[in-house]
Amino acid sequence: MAQPGAPHIAVVDDDEKIRRLLRRCFEPEGYRVSEAANGSELDAILARDPVDLITLDLGLEGDDGLAIARAVRARSQVPIIMVTGKGDPIDKIVGLEIGADDYIAKPFHVREVLARVRSVLRRSGATTAPDSASTGEIYRFDCWEMDVPKRELRRGPGSTENLTTGEFDLLHVLVRHANKVLSRNQIMDNLKGHDWSPYDRSIDNQVARLRRKIEADPDNPRLIKTVRGVGYSLTADVTTS
Repeated sequence: MAQPGAPHIAVVDDDEKIRRLLRRCFEPEGYRVSEAANGSELDAILARDPVDLITLDLGLEGDDGLAIARAVRARSQVPIIMVTGKGDPIDKIVGLEIGADDYIAKPFHVREVLARVRSVLRRSGATTAPDSASTGEIYRFDCWEMDVPKRELRRGPGSTENLTTGEFDLLHVLVRHANKVLSRNQIMDNLKGHDWSPYDRSIDNQVARLRRKIEADPDNPRLIKTVRGVGYSLTADVTTS
């Protein structure tokens, strides 16, 4: 039974059996669950009750899962885990580009889904479970202040840049290794909760999105540099407190 204040998960899938399966997976772990068969039902849930995480099927009948994800991300930074039967890696890349935080392909094992949900919720700060990435530190670099406990990136008092969970975690990795070149594999090793492959280009897409948010000129980045054939580096002096 979910306790008051327990994380609230919206399960969006047009297959009632899948929705029931995920409900039976989440509720015994103490999560609150709401079900939606389409985008309209998800909108109704979001309008009446804040949601901490959305699992979203890409292949909704009569609805475009990617379009729903774009609409959600346009007005909210709530974490999104794509759940789909599609095997095309392009769907994964596009989903992550528009702000999804993780991706699971059907058929899936419920333990895998639960592990990924726990990981994303920890990283988003929606649960009190311990997170090794949350060190209690505040990092300052260039004109930015990165508050890890609050998971906020600020440019001056009262000015907060909205980052997705994945973008925040990627920036955290780069900041912790400032002025060092990290390969894609090293970055992937530092990012937990994702199913990476040796040819995964999702890191490149995440970097591009992050640059659009923190660089004055994303086409000529000054902070996040590309080291051709190696990886990426945050080229800035970083202080912590």
